[in-house]
Amino acid sequence: MKLFKTAGLAVAALMLTTAGVALAEPAVVSGPAADPECYVPWDAETQFFQFPAKTGPFRVALANGYIANTWRIQMIQTAKAYAAQPDVAAKLKEFKVVSTGEDVAAQIAAINNFIDSGYDAIVVNAQNPQAFAPVIKRAKDAGVVLVAFDNILDTKDAINVNVDQKGLGVLWANWLDKHLPEGGKILEVRGVAGTSVDTDRHNGIHETLGATGKKWDIVEVVGKWDDGTAQKATADAIAVHQKFDGITAQGGDTGVVQAMLDAGHPMVPFGGETENGFRKFCAAKSAEGLVCSSAGTGPAQVAVAIKTAIDALEGKVVPQSVKLPLAIVEDPDFKDGVNYYSDQSDNFFVGNAFPTCGINFTAQEIMGQSEANQ
Repeated sequence: MKLFKTAGLAVAALMLTTAGVALAEPAVVSGPAADPECYVPWDAETQFFQFPAKTGPFRVALANGYIANTWRIQMIQTAKAYAAQPDVAAKLKEFKVVSTGEDVAAQIAAINNFIDSGYDAIVVNAQNPQAFAPVIKRAKDAGVVLVAFDNILDTKDAINVNVDQKGLGVLWANWLDKHLPEGGKILEVRGVAGTSVDTDRHNGIHETLGATGKKWDIVEVVGKWDDGTAQKATADAIAVHQKFDGITAQGGDTGVVQAMLDAGHPMVPFGGETENGFRKFCAAKSAEGLVCSSAGTGPAQVAVAIKTAIDALEGKVVPQSVKLPLAIVEDPDFKDGVNYYSDQSDNFFVGNAFPTCGINFTAQEIMGQSEANQ
């Protein structure tokens, strides 16, 4: 048993020894975090972790699941761009990226492989929040720092980095409620089934609209946060239902609007994500009725997760659950060159800066990276 003292608080952490290597659970310590402006605790009950400091450079892996949409592709590119920045690269002996698709077992196997291969930290965008209990325990027992982001893990034994995904659904629902005083028929374009992000956003939408006392008819389709998939799902829904009074979509929003245009569907209030193409439409079609709330968090949250992992490896105090700010723009505040970019691809997610964490990327930095496994 070894005692760690932080901020005047003595905490015991169990030391394990395997093959001559000292391993340790994180100590639960008093806050604040080492970088309090960046590492905002989720709530007043959030614990703070301090891992025994290791000497770098470190081996860090990113275990991604689903890859077949622009957000995930941009996220992989952003992770590589962050790892390539000189001050970050100096702390990394190796940075490995693997995407395993929608197969939960394959993602868990990849994480197990990283643990067995002696990686110091693993960053994960989890395909399912409940299925990872055994691998979380393995990482903890091996002294591996495990950081989940975006689609987080249902545990207090790993670090989670995320925005308030349910709150995002609440925001979109409130936007529709504000612009549809009589209620109405809503098209809800969902994300990837089984993920925490899809579930939380869906629950936020339904709970909020359900509490308004208005009559809502909500039609759900699956868009997988992908423009092509969402466009087809929207086109099919319009063909069946003819007309919607409002729309909310978790991603693939550019494709949703394009389906409306192709079908001659009137522009309606829309609560959606932060794709550049969607924001272009919101700016151009506002006078026609496409009044938008565009909110979310860009793929750059992966950079915050990697930063958290490195700081934890260096023995710095971090919250068990980090709350990131949302990037929000609402009609009539869409401005070219400020919160959308007419000269950039539609398939680029806007909002790739977390200034409080010292993280900011240009489109060129991100798009110059590959999304391939490495």
